[in-house]
Amino acid sequence: MSRSRPAALRNPAAIYTAGLFAMGYTDLYIFLIPLYGLSLGFSAGEIGLLVGGRSLLAVFFSIHIGVLMDRFGTRRVTLFFVWTAIALAPIFPLVPWFWPLLLLQIVNGGALSFAWSGSQTLIAQLAEGEAEYIGRFSFFSRIGTTAAPILVGLFWDFAGVWPSYLLGAAWGIVLTIALLRAPEAEVPPRDGDLAQTRRFRLSDALPRLSDYISCFALIAIPAVATTMAIIFLRTATNGVQFSLYVVYLDGIGLTGTMIGALFSAVEIMSGLGSLFAGRAMRLGDPQRTMLSGTVAAIVLICVTPFLGGIYALLLLAQAGRGWLQGVVQPMMFSVQAKAVGKYRQGAVVGLRQTMNRLASIVIPPLMGAIADLWSATASFVILGAALSLLCIPIARFTRRNARSVIVEEAPEPT
Repeated sequence: MSRSRPAALRNPAAIYTAGLFAMGYTDLYIFLIPLYGLSLGFSAGEIGLLVGGRSLLAVFFSIHIGVLMDRFGTRRVTLFFVWTAIALAPIFPLVPWFWPLLLLQIVNGGALSFAWSGSQTLIAQLAEGEAEYIGRFSFFSRIGTTAAPILVGLFWDFAGVWPSYLLGAAWGIVLTIALLRAPEAEVPPRDGDLAQTRRFRLSDALPRLSDYISCFALIAIPAVATTMAIIFLRTATNGVQFSLYVVYLDGIGLTGTMIGALFSAVEIMSGLGSLFAGRAMRLGDPQRTMLSGTVAAIVLICVTPFLGGIYALLLLAQAGRGWLQGVVQPMMFSVQAKAVGKYRQGAVVGLRQTMNRLASIVIPPLMGAIADLWSATASFVILGAALSLLCIPIARFTRRNARSVIVEEAPEPT
């Protein structure tokens, strides 16, 4: 028997639309900035800095922004960053110099990242942590990640720089409409006042050490600690795909189109897998399901050299990994949302984003160093063994704390 739908999701079209455009918003600019940099004649190193610069603010301020969402209202804070990205979109074509463009990219990348964090926070709050609805949100988000690069590629090829960046502004306007039509989440009352919003002061814009300490303290909750570890492993497999995996496939003679199809298979199957997350959540212990799915995903990416370059097997492996990741991701979000309570959803999403960004910065260079020391084939074996060994202490921790995944919650802020 299915659970009753949360009251805030009686009409979920707006929040699902926000998920589609919020995640697609980030991917639109990820695809666009290398094209713009190449058109300006920048070197590969400069383009790499532009691409990496988008994550800089997210590493340091995701927790702070998440706390602000909890304190002042998720939709309210998210809209500020969406409007910031809309305002910055037409400035890009006016900035052909590297260092000003890098600064613009850093600010815009932070705004896009925080807008996506806000959408994740809002669905966790409105869905009351139920994996079924978070999974549907993830499904629509995957549509955005699939459609955005294709659409901006068409604009770039047939219209050029200005229309491509104006598409970014239009994309943000649609996201704004969706967020305005979605409900606002409840904020914690202060001194018995049940009002939904609080007065924002300039001092609130400054990060507080106490907020960061209380946010990292959430890792003391077993459910949060386990899911953060699983997120690290998941990010590691994505790092393999975007670096070592591409190098290996190119080395065995696959074309760019064939490699792109393998990437698309992951996205498509991940979207479909996310629709199964609610059922998977009810079939057994969520922590064991998440960990076993992650281990299987590690195996499927790291057995690549042993598939003999047979494209059908590579495609099946990618489809299977995408399905598993699609099932596991909403489950992780659901477990975290239920563990921390309704007034700390922004904080846990901020913590999750911080861990993701740190892993995405550290892991690819590490994998590149391993590949340089040994062959690409040996690197898959080394990485697969290392990631699998990391699963052992996580499994022991999970077994010891299996009953605390949903029951134990952090105290609500006052």
